[in-house]
Amino acid sequence: MIRVVIIEDEKLIAAELERKLTSFSLPVAVMATLGSIKDSIDYFSDGCEADLIFSDIQLPDGLSFSIFEKIKCETPVVFITGFDSFVVNAFEHNRIDYLLKPVDDNDLVKVLNKYKNLEKHFIQRLNIRSLLEKRRERLVVKKGFTNLLLKVEDIVFFYTENKIVYVVDKEGKKYVSDQNLSDLQNMLDDHNFFRANRQYLLNINYIKSYKAYEKVKLSVDLSNNEFNHLIVVSQETAPYFRKWISES
Repeated sequence: MIRVVIIEDEKLIAAELERKLTSFSLPVAVMATLGSIKDSIDYFSDGCEADLIFSDIQLPDGLSFSIFEKIKCETPVVFITGFDSFVVNAFEHNRIDYLLKPVDDNDLVKVLNKYKNLEKHFIQRLNIRSLLEKRRERLVVKKGFTNLLLKVEDIVFFYTENKIVYVVDKEGKKYVSDQNLSDLQNMLDDHNFFRANRQYLLNINYIKSYKAYEKVKLSVDLSNNEFNHLIVVSQETAPYFRKWISES
């Protein structure tokens, strides 16, 4: 499944792009459609979870290049424009391709296939790197003004609220982390930790059960009920969650 974010202010064009992307044989899930630079910066402020971004260049509040100048995002971007004069600037960002409006179906399929080929290459590199790197066993967290070392195996979950990342341990104690959830996800062993949604990163060792929620989503119950967090896995992420649970 290729997780996509569309940045396009014209709703009809955005809807048509989503329709096309989800009609091809390659499985695509559109996570969000954003209509401005401001909305995009707000959305990506907690990290770039998408696999691929399709972005119109001209937005109501400026050029979309400024989004990727203001946020930390390594997700590849396909820029869409009606004017090829912007192509040179597109090369300065995470651009893997560009499309001219109106977007042709064949060009769109080529872009998706290009992404899949790049994905295979980087997965192989990441697999090799993960064999060479030692995953974090401890994290520095904060309690008030004190910095503490917390064993990763004792962490039940991370969550973000009002742009602050909290860490909850097995005793129910809550700390603050300086890293965002995307950075934490990258530094932790993905066999043990899973990004359930934009707000939660879970440790498999403290998951008691999960069940259907609103038919197409999943709700996750942790082994310690005192946390009282409703943790919902989205429809797009649910297949990955089930696979992770079965293979970890």
